[in-house]
Amino acid sequence: MNTNRRKFIKQTGLATAGLMAGGMSLSAKSYKNILGANDRIHVAIIGLGRRLGAYPEAISKLSNNINLSYLCDVMPSQMDKAAAQFAKMIDYKPKLEKDLRKVFADKKVDAIFNATPDHWHAPGSIMAIKEGKHVYVEKPCSHNMFENELLVEAQKKYNRVVQMGNQQRSSLHTIQVIQAIHDGVIGVPYKATAFYTNNRGRVPLQKPASVPGGLDWELFQGPAPRRDYTEETWDYNWHWYGWDYGTAEAGNNGTHEMDVARWALQVGFPNRVDVDAAKGQFLDDGWEMYDTMDATFKFDNSKSIKWSGISRNGYDTYEGGRGTIIYGSEGSVFINRNKYMIYDRKGDLIKSVEAGSEEAGTALGGGGDTSTLHVENFFGAIRGKENLLAPIADASISMAMVHYCNVAYRINSGYDIDPKNGKMKNDAAMKLWGRTYQPGWEPFI
Repeated sequence: MNTNRRKFIKQTGLATAGLMAGGMSLSAKSYKNILGANDRIHVAIIGLGRRLGAYPEAISKLSNNINLSYLCDVMPSQMDKAAAQFAKMIDYKPKLEKDLRKVFADKKVDAIFNATPDHWHAPGSIMAIKEGKHVYVEKPCSHNMFENELLVEAQKKYNRVVQMGNQQRSSLHTIQVIQAIHDGVIGVPYKATAFYTNNRGRVPLQKPASVPGGLDWELFQGPAPRRDYTEETWDYNWHWYGWDYGTAEAGNNGTHEMDVARWALQVGFPNRVDVDAAKGQFLDDGWEMYDTMDATFKFDNSKSIKWSGISRNGYDTYEGGRGTIIYGSEGSVFINRNKYMIYDRKGDLIKSVEAGSEEAGTALGGGGDTSTLHVENFFGAIRGKENLLAPIADASISMAMVHYCNVAYRINSGYDIDPKNGKMKNDAAMKLWGRTYQPGWEPFI
């Protein structure tokens, strides 16, 4: 993978710097103190749940010259678990801190990884940007369209490097085949189907419960309106328990696939969204939003994207659980995290490439070689040595598609969109442009 990355950087004209140990027998800590000290990036990871696996390899590499300053989470056991994981990879101890605001206030911190729950992504990132930090924010980069716009404005105002964790933008085989599509390998691309299929199980009904030991429920809620704790909420099921914290499956996984589709078609904001969505499985359980969605986005020049998200029915309609299919005037392309296949107009396979990627697919958890590449691209951009592959100004447009289909579901109606500025041409939809915030926690720049 390192050889492939160097070849990719050379082919795309991106600059990089290599650091050689020169045969010296030094510990990791000593090596960092001698080489590239002025370029060392001090980082903090905020949120130590299932996306934690995306960062250790890039952070622990000597050549990246990184110092892990903080591990931050509202649950102490998460910090202890993360510290134990990193202890196997680095020979110093990062500080453990539950309050992200204290991390942001530390002037020595250069960059943060924001892997908190969805409702914290934009507010937390904006807080960090205002404190001068560069930000790698996991998808979805925002909880609603108001935050989506505000995050982009914050990046521009404070001139920080802000990358969204749509890591397939750093996937070498995906970059290769997207370039081939743009070069005309399937003629004129006009349609894409982005899909995700999983067989998630039953979710417990919410019921009042004591706050789990150690959890700072106040900080977990942060900008969200206050409510009493309910059982099973903090550990992942917040995704499905209404709209206080999560963005449903479209935000959870659709962000990735819709981003690849939009990238392939070279489109911006859509001009129309229509949705067919419902809760179709475990009708009596605690899941409070759709678990099945078909969304259709129309764009200028007769282009369209379909999002097919099936959370709890494992029938593998398209193959491989997740991916994107692009249709063109002279053929079609299938892309997922591990391979791509190019077909001619007759449907005959003309090229197939297996990437051998180890990036996580539909299973819970996160990380893999593509995530590592994406993190390294973030570091390279901070140093001015690489172009950012998922800058927030562009990533936020893919994020907007998530909000559009979620809003269409919530108001039970499709609607038109202004493709110039992304505004929703529907009064009911515009009422969901933002959200209600806990007083004193409203994001602002």
